[in-house]
Amino acid sequence: MALLLFSSILLSILQCSSAQPSPGYYLSSRFKPLPGFYHGYNTLWGPRHQTVSADQSSVAIWLDRSSGSGFKSNRPFRSGYFAASIKLQPGDTAGVITAFYLSNNQVHPGFHDEVDIEFLGTTPGRPYKLQTNVYVKGSGDGRVIGREMKFHLWFDPAADFHHYAILWNPNEIIFFVDDIPIRRYPRRSDDTFPLRPMWVYGTIWDASSWATDNGKHRVDYRHQPFVARFTRFVVRGCSAYAPPGCRPVPSSPSGFGLSKQQLAAMAWAQRNYMVYDYCRDDRRDRSLTPECWA
Repeated sequence: MALLLFSSILLSILQCSSAQPSPGYYLSSRFKPLPGFYHGYNTLWGPRHQTVSADQSSVAIWLDRSSGSGFKSNRPFRSGYFAASIKLQPGDTAGVITAFYLSNNQVHPGFHDEVDIEFLGTTPGRPYKLQTNVYVKGSGDGRVIGREMKFHLWFDPAADFHHYAILWNPNEIIFFVDDIPIRRYPRRSDDTFPLRPMWVYGTIWDASSWATDNGKHRVDYRHQPFVARFTRFVVRGCSAYAPPGCRPVPSSPSGFGLSKQQLAAMAWAQRNYMVYDYCRDDRRDRSLTPECWA
């Protein structure tokens, strides 16, 4: 009986230790969503593979054999908090990428900056991977130098909407999932940090060559269309046209950085759900990512 009681207590402790913690600071509740999709975005490509709800509160984009689709913010930004609630396609989504990201590729082709949240499609019975990435001054062009951190999630992202966000200011980039910070990328030097204005994008497309198990599983179009749904768009920050005095969005109660409670929440996410960190990959050329060793 004592052994059974001890086992029950131990199980309860383990369950509590793995429960989602409170970050103590909820950026998603500090800003109202856009009053309508077209107040912040426009269709970029694949207009026939995109539908906006009548009240403009949500948009669906999809991929089939003929095309994918994407949208883009109306303005570029030099800092800000950019978020959306997203629901993914269930089932066999191998090779499909759903992305929410910042980029200036159209202005600086071949030498662009980019900050990514990408959902890597998967095979039935296996969880999605959420990939975060940062490209700086063309490191995503030609010889690609990625700065990937990948996560499984503590929920099924195809079962319901969840809130995903990128906070970018002159000192750091922070990635959030339901207000839990999962990654902080600090500015170590100007050479490893994006400083030029970027636009906000949402896309879905065929990345069969690499998305799932390094291209082992390709898109199976027998399951088309592959639909991603977006709602609760938040675009808040300093546009490229804002006056110099425009203040970046605070990432924590103190302004910049993360509070102790946010840091503990991020440690929980990384300890339990991170499945890849480029800084810990011994196969990588460390000279190309000096921020790992700063």
